[in-house]
Amino acid sequence: MKVTITSETADSVWGANAILSTGADGFNIHLMSVENRLGTIQQAARKISAQGVLEITLTGTQWDVEAQWSFALGYLKARQCGEIYWAAESSAEISELDQRLQIHNWVRSMIHTTPEQQSPIRLAEDTVKFLLQFAADAISYEIISGEELAEQGWVGVDGVGRGSDRPPAILRLEYCPDECQGDPVAAALVGKGLIYDSGGYSLKKSEHMFLMKSDMGGAATVAGALASAIQAGLRKRIVLILCCAENLISGHAYKNGDILSYKNGVSVEIANTDAEGRVVLADGLIMAGETGAGLVIDAATLTGAAKIALGGDYNAIFALDQGLQARAMQYASQVNERHWSLPLEKFHRDKFPSLYADTCNSRPLPGGGAGGASNAAGFLSRFAPNDGRGWLHFDLAGSFFAEDNRLFAGGATGLGVRTIARTLLEEL
Repeated sequence: MKVTITSETADSVWGANAILSTGADGFNIHLMSVENRLGTIQQAARKISAQGVLEITLTGTQWDVEAQWSFALGYLKARQCGEIYWAAESSAEISELDQRLQIHNWVRSMIHTTPEQQSPIRLAEDTVKFLLQFAADAISYEIISGEELAEQGWVGVDGVGRGSDRPPAILRLEYCPDECQGDPVAAALVGKGLIYDSGGYSLKKSEHMFLMKSDMGGAATVAGALASAIQAGLRKRIVLILCCAENLISGHAYKNGDILSYKNGVSVEIANTDAEGRVVLADGLIMAGETGAGLVIDAATLTGAAKIALGGDYNAIFALDQGLQARAMQYASQVNERHWSLPLEKFHRDKFPSLYADTCNSRPLPGGGAGGASNAAGFLSRFAPNDGRGWLHFDLAGSFFAEDNRLFAGGATGLGVRTIARTLLEEL
C-alpha cells in the first residue's frame, strides 16, 4: 500500500477533521497545518498498522527524514511488523533511516524478550554482540558476575540478584577509537538491566509482575544510544555499564532490613526490596565515577511515580546540574522525543531516613510515598560523581506501554535512545 501526505482536507465522508483516508492509490494522511505535524503522522501510522497492512511504500514529496521516522514509530508493533519502503531519494537518508530502524528494533526486541529466554549474563553478552557490529576494533569489555561481584564490593547488584539461580552481572564495555587511546574517559552510560522484577520479598501483584520483562529497558536504551552516537560519528572514549540481575525470592535473596555498605562508604538499609533499581544503579554510578568521566548518564525504568506524574507520554529527566538538564531538554526537542524535567534538590537525598544506616532505599509506603520519583533520584545523587556535576538521570516513564495507544503499539517505544545519543554528540 502506498501512503502519501497531502495538505488537502479529507472528504466529509471520512468525518470532520479526519487525518486519514483511502483512495485508488492507497492511504492519504491529511495535514491541514504544521502544528503537531509529526504527531499527526504517527497517529495515522497507528491507524494503518491496526488494519493489518504488512507492506507500506511512502510516496510523494513531503516525506522528510523526521516525517518518515515518525511514521515508522507509529507503524511498528510487537508482532508481525510490516515492511516500510522509504520515500527518501538520497542514499544517505536511506542509510540513516535503516540504521535508526536497526537500532530501534534491537532495543525493542531486547525489551520484548521473555524472562525465560533472557538472563543477566545473556543480556550482557547480547549487548556486546550488538555493539561489536558498529565498532568491533574499538570495543573492549569485561563481565563481572556471580561471586566476583561480592568479592569486588559491588554489593547492590549482588544483593538484588543473589536470590536467583541465574547469577547477576555487571557489563563494563569501553568504546575507544584508535585516536582516543590514552585519552581520559569522556562519558559513562549506566543502565538498569533487571531481567525480571518480582519485587522480591516486597512482592508485586500479579498484574504488575506481568509487565516486568520491560524492567531492563534502561540497559537497552543506553546501549542503543551508544550505537546511535557511534553511527553518527562519535569519536570519544565512552564507558557503558549495565547492572544486570533478576529480583526473585529464595533463601539467598536480600531482605527488608538488610544493610548494604557500598564502595563509596554509603550504607543503605533496605526498606523495600521492590525499590531494587536504585540499589543496582548505585553500583553503576560508583563504577562510572571511577572512570573519571565528566559526563555521566543513567537510564532506568525506575519509578511508578514518574509514570503517574507524566502519564507515560514523557520520560523524566533529573539533574542537580540544572544547566545540563536544560540542555538535555533542548536535545530532546531537537530529535522530537518527549521528555520533561522533574525537580531534584540536594534535600531529596535525605527523604529516606534510617535509624541504622546512612539512608534507606525507600520508605515502607506504597510507591515510597509522595515525591517518589524525585526522592529516588535524590537517593541516586548520593552515588553520582562530582557532587552531581555532569550527571543526568533518565526515569523512563514512556519507554513501554502495556497496550496500544494513539501513538505507539503496546510494548517498547525506544523513547530516550535518540535524546541520550544527541546529548553525547553535543556535550562531548
